[in-house]
Amino acid sequence: MPASPFNHIQLLRYASLFTYACVGIPLLQYETVVAEMLEGNRPAYFYDLWLGCYLAFGLVFWFLTHDMGARNPSGLRRLVQILLLLVLNLLAIAVGWLSQSGLCALLLVVVSVALPWILNLQVGVAWMVLQNFSLLPLFASWPNYSLSQAIWQAAMYLGISTTTFVTSMIAWQQAEAREEQRRLNAELRATRALLAESSRLGERMRISRELHDLVGHHLTALSLNLEVASHLVSGQAQEHVRQAQSVARLLLSDVREVVSQLREDDSIDLTAALHALVEGVPGLQIHLDLPARFTVDDPRRAQLLLRCAQEIITNTVRHAGARNLWLAFERTSDRRLAIHARDDGHGSAQLKHGNGLSGMQERLSQFGGQLDIATAKDQGFTLDAWLPMEATQ
Repeated sequence: MPASPFNHIQLLRYASLFTYACVGIPLLQYETVVAEMLEGNRPAYFYDLWLGCYLAFGLVFWFLTHDMGARNPSGLRRLVQILLLLVLNLLAIAVGWLSQSGLCALLLVVVSVALPWILNLQVGVAWMVLQNFSLLPLFASWPNYSLSQAIWQAAMYLGISTTTFVTSMIAWQQAEAREEQRRLNAELRATRALLAESSRLGERMRISRELHDLVGHHLTALSLNLEVASHLVSGQAQEHVRQAQSVARLLLSDVREVVSQLREDDSIDLTAALHALVEGVPGLQIHLDLPARFTVDDPRRAQLLLRCAQEIITNTVRHAGARNLWLAFERTSDRRLAIHARDDGHGSAQLKHGNGLSGMQERLSQFGGQLDIATAKDQGFTLDAWLPMEATQ
């Protein structure tokens, strides 16, 4: 089955816009609508007002949902979203009064789609109930409609709104679950790359030990035996023994050199693991800056750097509201490993350490490292972490 060109958030949004378009079908019957208005002692310009409110509703809903699914908007952005929700409610009610129909309730059904993405569950449910029962005066004003009938009418539309609200909430939960799955997959890929690098180092050490313990010892024994043989023979045989002894010494020297080279390069290369960690983060462009081969001698420090990078990315996605993250790794001249991170998010006037940042600081402190964080409102976050290459006394 071919993959859909839209994700589930886009499909939900376009389905809502389709419902909105269907609500406007009566407006296509201009002559009939105007005739009914005149017959009901309502001026014809109500049609123009109805059309204007309907179009304004569509434009506001389009703007409100154009980035539906964006994570952690700033406080000002959230306030604007709530104000736009209120505007949508007022426009929907205006359509109801101007058309003297239940079309306004269908527009509120469309509004219910956006509620889980802007408000938390309790506030969203309360908003949905209030917006539907705000139509009571309209329903009660209809001819031959009592208050109880108006309540039943509002409750019926509330049931429809509840279906769309729950559907949208499930889509929101799926988006959260997919982001968590993406984060775990990225961490798994990075861990696999780190394990592959550790396995490579383990194999090099195994080969070096075997060369040293087996081949090296056998060549040493051979050299000693040839040394003894050189004193037991004479003439041309002694010359051949000495040549063999010279070759054995040369082979032993070569083996020792190979073993030394294998043991010299015993550091862990984090390059592949870090690239795997930053790939495919939705809504965030990560600019990774690190040496062509970023190596760490201590496996525990390598694991710590990887976890710090993961925590930085997670915090940026969840809390910063940023579009770009610059992440740099380096070895400093004073033999420290450094991480420098900054984003273009909304920042914060007051820094609050959550569990993630507190845990990062604690882990760095265990190895003698330090963490500095700076932020200001509308200026993003800047994070610098340092870790000694060797254990501090």
